Amino acid sequence: MKIKELAVYVDGKFYPKSQAKISVFDHGLLYGDGVFEGIRAYDGLVFKLIEHVERLYRSAKMIMLTIPIEEDKMEQIVLQTLRKNNLRESYIRLIVTRGVGDLGLNPKKCPKPTIICITDTLSLMEGKEENGITAMISWVRRNPVDATSHEIKSLNYLNSILAKIEANIAGSDEAICLDKSGFVCEGVGENIFIINGDLELVTPPTCTGALEGITAKAAREIAKKLGHKVTVRNITPFELFTAKEIFLTGTAAEIAPVVKINGRLIFGGRPGPVTKNLMKEFKKLVRDPREGISIYK
Repeated sequence: MKIKELAVYVDGKFYPKSQAKISVFDHGLLYGDGVFEGIRAYDGLVFKLIEHVERLYRSAKMIMLTIPIEEDKMEQIVLQTLRKNNLRESYIRLIVTRGVGDLGLNPKKCPKPTIICITDTLSLMEGKEENGITAMISWVRRNPVDATSHEIKSLNYLNSILAKIEANIAGSDEAICLDKSGFVCEGVGENIFIINGDLELVTPPTCTGALEGITAKAAREIAKKLGHKVTVRNITPFELFTAKEIFLTGTAAEIAPVVKINGRLIFGGRPGPVTKNLMKEFKKLVRDPREGISIYK
């Protein structure tokens, strides 16, 4: 029996996965000129869909990319693609590129953006929840806020890819990037939190070039409800190495405990109790109908 291919949305039409294509002259391919969002659906509920679409449009505004449809229409494209594929549990990749142009990099040569929605399955930290992940500080510094800031969720992730290559070489699951001043910034695609001896959660500010994470915000809110103090400030590598617990947050990663960094064990090399409690509460939150939009709305 032939397995039905997933359908991919491209500019108003659905194509089988094997036939979904863009032009080789699309500036998203040629120059990484575009923006995207990673979104998750849990049991038929698209978690924080409105917030993700709002962030997509903020990123587009920053690079002066005019998206030709309204935000509510973009939300419907996500829901429609999930329904088309009959996916209740899914990782969603929503992409807007500058569109087709010439071989020059001038955005003015791209008259129409390309809109793509991919829905599939993805578990970035599969098998890591119980045992945690390892990490290392990379030599690759985060681009500063006056460069191609990671406050923009753009298609250009070369900075992160270089750091990930170093993690692969070192045999670590993840890389941690510092900012240009040497403070801890974020992972290659995740925000980072430390938990100190007072069970206070500390996370770096976005003014260092980190993305304002939607999952990170949810983790902060959960922590406050559980009675933890949450502080946003610079973190030094020393604080990272000596933290009681460390975890990463992201749409694909969810909440991922870090148990070793640059060879130093965190909480004895296993996920700590605060992180595990946050993970448990997060799993409840993503299935709360008040926190997302139903696929069948």
